[in-house]
Amino acid sequence: MTYPDWVTKAGVYKTEQGTIIRVSEDGEGRLSVELLKRPDWVAAPIGMAGLRVAPTTTRLTARQVQSLPQ
Repeated sequence: MTYPDWVTKAGVYKTEQGTIIRVSEDGEGRLSVELLKRPDWVAAPIGMAGLRVAPTTTRLTARQVQSLPQ
């Protein structure tokens, strides 16, 4: 089954409220979500992955991601 690109789009996103989430996809296509609680990334509910497609959420550029904690 093929999904639209936005469904499986891994990356780092910033919501309108300033929340930063990191969405990752493993080799089998499973998504995981982490929330930046400076200075750490913590596991977040999978439902937060839906925030990446909200019209007010922006995907961070590579340069912006580099400035975040690993």
